[in-house]
Amino acid sequence: MSLQGKRILLGVTGGIAAYKTPELVRQLTSRGAEVQVVLTRAARELVSPAALQAVSSKPVRTDLWDSAAEAGMGHIELARWADAILIAPATAHTLARLATGVADDLLSTLCLAAICPLVLAPAMNVRMWEHAATVRNRERLRGDGVRLLGPGVGPQACGDHGPGRMLEPEEIAEALGGIFVPPRLAGRSVLVTAGPTREPLDPVRYVSNHSSGRQGFAVAGAARAAGARVCLVTGPVSLPTPPGVERIDVITAEEMHDAVQARLTDCDIFIGVAAVADFRPEAAAEQKIKKRGRNDGIVLSLVQNPDIIASVARAANPPFTVGFAAETEDALDNAREKRRRKGLDVIVVNDVTDRRIGFDSETNAVTLISASGETVLPIAPKAEIARQLIEHIADQLDARPLGAARKVRMPALD
Repeated sequence: MSLQGKRILLGVTGGIAAYKTPELVRQLTSRGAEVQVVLTRAARELVSPAALQAVSSKPVRTDLWDSAAEAGMGHIELARWADAILIAPATAHTLARLATGVADDLLSTLCLAAICPLVLAPAMNVRMWEHAATVRNRERLRGDGVRLLGPGVGPQACGDHGPGRMLEPEEIAEALGGIFVPPRLAGRSVLVTAGPTREPLDPVRYVSNHSSGRQGFAVAGAARAAGARVCLVTGPVSLPTPPGVERIDVITAEEMHDAVQARLTDCDIFIGVAAVADFRPEAAAEQKIKKRGRNDGIVLSLVQNPDIIASVARAANPPFTVGFAAETEDALDNAREKRRRKGLDVIVVNDVTDRRIGFDSETNAVTLISASGETVLPIAPKAEIARQLIEHIADQLDARPLGAARKVRMPALD
């Protein structure tokens, strides 16, 4: 994607992936960008200022106390100059400092002084990425409007494997161009379901499943980041609400069905990510079911729950309808049949027997199936899978004939 005429301030911090930054500068400039590099003290131990100056054709800035530059308040001028600030690699330390507003060096001061988009390409050990403090910091940054590119999943310099690798320079440069394009779902209204449902057996027990809600919450966040107005109907989970998203909490499949139906006429896109219980007990006991010396167990009589995704697709004026299928065998064949039977525009299928991408995992790998073909999204963090799914949905909507989709509403975005 072109960056012609864009002024990019590239901040380089002290992660081992800093060795890739001369190539990142080359990728940015080859797309037409003008690049100014700012190095932190730790980054200077890993990559040469001379190398970055050679590829950017600009002196590399390193010090807030540069008397020549700061005579004219150079850090403020740099903040005004940039069309975007990109920090790559962005270490766990960097995320923590930005999340708390620390401004004790040139790069962090620039970030506080700038009004342009701030984009981070995280790079750290998988344990650091998954640590509760880093999770809090990145959610806070997203809430402040900071955009995260990646991280990727794979082998790391320390020998571990998992999410935490910085995206490759070409991927970062390509993704950066997207921030200068109008959001893909601007003016659209998206309704998302997430998490499990719980079907009560008695006042203390219930039937449920292992869904954590992470993928659904990531989809809601990605839709919001793409400019949509988003309503998230979620079963019982312990996850923070994505910034800017309206949240409705439910417990049972019937409650989720009713919440969806109440908001169906006000959405252009429906994405059913929730792992909704197919069956519920015919009648929940009013009091706790006692063992009372039973040796032969009990028999549960189950009835079918409403099929939320099918009811959406069968509506008189249905939205663009996306369903999820968690399969344990013949995943693709079962998903293809399910999409046709329920009349879905897209179905997203994964094999939950793979523990890397099953319930309650940090990563996922899916296949998107529609009438126009199938697209494989390889294993990646769930936020990245969500972003790619939203891009796919936007592509599908853009390809529809004029008038084939619901009328686009123009809600005010907060």
